Amino acid sequence: MDPEIIWYLIGIFAALLTTFGFVPQIIKMHKTRSSKDISLVTLCQFSAGVFLWTLYGIHLEDAIIIMANLISFLILIVAICVYYYYSKK
Repeated sequence: MDPEIIWYLIGIFAALLTTFGFVPQIIKMHKTRSSKDISLVTLCQFSAGVFLWTLYGIHLEDAIIIMANLISFLILIVAICVYYYYSKK
């Protein structure tokens, strides 16, 4: 197999793993109806990081970096909203 294809597949797999990494936290907050075991600082730090990665991907014109980090950013925004929703209860 062509090494470029292998690296492309590694990039896709890495993007999938990191993109959806916070979905289990959202599910946990929803199931427990609590955000007490979730770190808001971590959510905000990762949000800032993936936002910057998105900008970097735009600069490089790299679709994998852009899409993975843009989706991650949106998932993290949902996680932060869910965090605040359940922290008020």
